[in-house]
Amino acid sequence: MSLNIHIRRLGSPQRTLVSDLTLEVPPGQVLTLMGPSGCGKSSVLAAIAGTLGTVAEGQSALGFEGQVLLDGHDVSRLPTARRGIGLIFQDDLLFAHLSVIENLLFAVPPGPTEARKNQAGQALAEAGLAGYGDRDPATLSGGQRARVALMRALLARPRALLLDEPFSRLDAALRAQFRAFVFDHIRAANIPAILVTHDHADIADPSRVMELTHAG
Repeated sequence: MSLNIHIRRLGSPQRTLVSDLTLEVPPGQVLTLMGPSGCGKSSVLAAIAGTLGTVAEGQSALGFEGQVLLDGHDVSRLPTARRGIGLIFQDDLLFAHLSVIENLLFAVPPGPTEARKNQAGQALAEAGLAGYGDRDPATLSGGQRARVALMRALLARPRALLLDEPFSRLDAALRAQFRAFVFDHIRAANIPAILVTHDHADIADPSRVMELTHAG
């Protein structure tokens, strides 16, 4: 499952953030997007995920013109929920009113109840959190919450994964550990991923780095 993006233009009618950008990510690989704040890195992820509209004259909101291909199929006209693209942010965004296992079950596709519980339990074990299912997410450490958020994203069986500075709030030692954890699971799932970061230590593959600059 490869991910190919061509952005003809990304911006508002008054300002272009990104133009004529092509990104290619093979399955199991991580492409790193870097550049100064405000250059459009997170907006590129939003365009891929489908949370931006189209560029329209007279509107101030950001819009996107281009193509997003997943395994050769154009998903750029599909709503976000139908694209099969997972998202991980700086904040883990766990549901505070749900237990850890309920957070995971939220992402598991429909099916027999016991099978779904087994999937969620296995994900917890892979994250080193076996036995934490009944815990309140608020009682977990930052690193534990980050692992739960990643496993929740993967349980939804995404065809690609977008990561918007997911390591930035972790301390250096935990950051390195969680970074390895994330990259290992991307390779195991054999899905393409795009990572936005300011830290060169986060780069998974030096040959797959794209530097963005201010377009205007």
